Amino acid sequence: MVPGKIISLSSDRAVVDYGTEKREGIIVEGVYSVGEYVLIQGGIVIQRIPEEEAEESLKLYQQVCS
Repeated sequence: MVPGKIISLSSDRAVVDYGTEKREGIIVEGVYSVGEYVLIQGGIVIQRIPEEEAEESLKLYQQVCS
């Protein structure tokens, strides 16, 4: 799974930017902030990813795709 960055929040929803697309996810539990990296599965925000780990994952993903 590829992490995305939260670009906006509204009540129980987060809009997450994946670079090539944006997806909306429902926040079932936890408190999130704009700028944090997360994973979305089935339209639900399932996990926060530390920034350093997310950036490394994105770098590897871009290398594989190019």
